[in-house]
Amino acid sequence: MENVREDGARGWREATERALYGPAGFYRGPEGPAGHFRTSVHASPLFAGAVAELLCRVDAALGAPDRLTFVDMAAGRGELVSRVLAALPEHVHARVHACAVEIADRPADLDHRIEWRSEPPTGITGLLFANEWLDNVPADVVETDPDGTARLVLVRQDGTESLSPGPLGDAERRWLDAWWPLASEPGLRAEVGLDRDTAWAAAVGTVERGLAVAVDYAHARGARPPFGTLTGFKEGREVPPVPDGTRDITAHVALDACATGPGARLLTQRAALHALGVGAGRPPLSLASRDPAAYVRALARAGEAAELTARGGLGDFGWLVEPVGVAPDGLLVDVADHEEQ
Repeated sequence: MENVREDGARGWREATERALYGPAGFYRGPEGPAGHFRTSVHASPLFAGAVAELLCRVDAALGAPDRLTFVDMAAGRGELVSRVLAALPEHVHARVHACAVEIADRPADLDHRIEWRSEPPTGITGLLFANEWLDNVPADVVETDPDGTARLVLVRQDGTESLSPGPLGDAERRWLDAWWPLASEPGLRAEVGLDRDTAWAAAVGTVERGLAVAVDYAHARGARPPFGTLTGFKEGREVPPVPDGTRDITAHVALDACATGPGARLLTQRAALHALGVGAGRPPLSLASRDPAAYVRALARAGEAAELTARGGLGDFGWLVEPVGVAPDGLLVDVADHEEQ
């Protein structure tokens, strides 16, 4: 049940849920996420190619099952799943059951072979891939008051904030103590990841055998941002986080808190894509004289790879990789120790 004050203020989790997923929510708009911000999927087809390579490695680890499922969580308008299908070799493509999970209506021009669902299927044998999903699972925000006590931040539809006079719930306080402890200095903020942990655990629970991967801007327990990361995006620009349904509202993810088991592995997107064959090296100049067109194509590919793996940019995304019922060996290889988070 929602806890709403007479002035319309409510916790950021409830406010974000309505603003993003309500009847007139941001994610139900016709333009989709690509109309407001650019993800790795939109930056280059190399990203989908890397995911296709990972799916092929999962297929090999599973022994080439008759039915290999690929689930694209928070599929937007189906861009990633469509490109992954196109990048697969025929011997894998012929056995793939592709699912796009999204609350918006199915795009009219989506490949008929892709199943469109509001929830992931169960009993998955294959790969569940969640690119920039968890950052849009709403989270409550807390802030330390003038006495240094953590309070729930309440927000009105116009973005005006206030602090709840009551204490935090026991579950929220335990999560903060474990994953994002706040000092008693006034004005410090944190985003409580309880619902994200639960959502990810449920997603991993749909995988019977295979791999679950979450990709997001992330931070680790030893380096949480002191004032949180809550922000908005609208028409390609970062804007204030106002829960009125006109913009995306997002916050970085404590992926270390989301991990569900001892086999979970955290690494950077840079390391993951390098391990999947995406390199940013320039082509040799000798190619320019032998085949100028091929040189230009290779140079463009290197530029796209550089963007996907750049430090301070997309390369710093976190990948949470969780094998289920398969050995992780060979799925993501040659990852340097310093690239693991």
